[in-house]
Amino acid sequence: MSTTTSTTADDACAPSTTLAIGDDAAAALATTLKALSDPLRLRMLSAIATDARGESCVCDLAELADVSQPTVSHHLKVLRDTGVLTSERRGTWVWYRITPALRPAVTTLLDSFAPAAIAPPTRSEHTGLENVDDALTHLADRLGQQHPTLDRSLIMTIVRESYTSLAKTARVKTHLLSLTDRFTRQRLADITRDRSQGQPQVLFVCVANAGRSQLAAALMNQRSGGSVIARSAGSTPAAEIHPHVQPLLDELNPDGDQETRFPKPLTDDAVRAADVVITMGCGDVCPIIPGVRYEDWNVGDPALASTDGVAAIRDDIARRVDNLLNTLTTTR
Repeated sequence: MSTTTSTTADDACAPSTTLAIGDDAAAALATTLKALSDPLRLRMLSAIATDARGESCVCDLAELADVSQPTVSHHLKVLRDTGVLTSERRGTWVWYRITPALRPAVTTLLDSFAPAAIAPPTRSEHTGLENVDDALTHLADRLGQQHPTLDRSLIMTIVRESYTSLAKTARVKTHLLSLTDRFTRQRLADITRDRSQGQPQVLFVCVANAGRSQLAAALMNQRSGGSVIARSAGSTPAAEIHPHVQPLLDELNPDGDQETRFPKPLTDDAVRAADVVITMGCGDVCPIIPGVRYEDWNVGDPALASTDGVAAIRDDIARRVDNLLNTLTTTR
């Protein structure tokens, strides 16, 4: 007995109602992306974007690679001609800035794509829990006993959301339950925290939560001696701490629990629980909560830096942390 398949009117292909960008916009975007498809140009763009002055001179950018200054000027001209950069001559030198309207797009490009591009591939031998539902239910029951004032269904929801968020990027699935346990505990602490009581709490936020924000939180916790609680999170968390950053974290807290250092997703509750939120190259991703103080730190991305560059980024963050710590300890 043979089976035939018929095509009904409902199965027929129909034109999509989704509107693609127009020909002119696509051509303009393709020109810009082509201009950015050079490693040195991307490095120069990154250097300008993270320069504390908000601009860079040709003489600064010439130090990025072993090329002549005319070569650097050529690459900068390409970026300027496509509208990504603006320039201004002052005396002998020309200074370059990212075009203000394109700065959010440039920041997103550098912060989001660079970590993903250099991330090592996932290894197939890493497997997950055999029975996720039972494990998460058991975890929720245990946390419910420790938080009797919270609704059990709320705790179960947070446990499942935490597991799902971490599973999106986790490379070692066998550790997911313990990471979910730690992340859920942090979220429950955020929900129940009274900002009018206890030590001030600072939340550092970057894109991957694998470099800048982890370093900043570690520096704040070390230098405050426990007088300030520092946390970190990422708008698009990476799978693991950046390899150039991990040794610096070990130096700051050699006796620390390694399992507490993992990229964590940003949550609204973490922002609500904070007294101060520091964004570090992640754009306007944090909800605006009344009573929370916000600052944006324009610091370099360790994912785009050499070992020496990462050390310089750490020192830059340390100076900013010291300044912030002074304001927190003198106002309480």
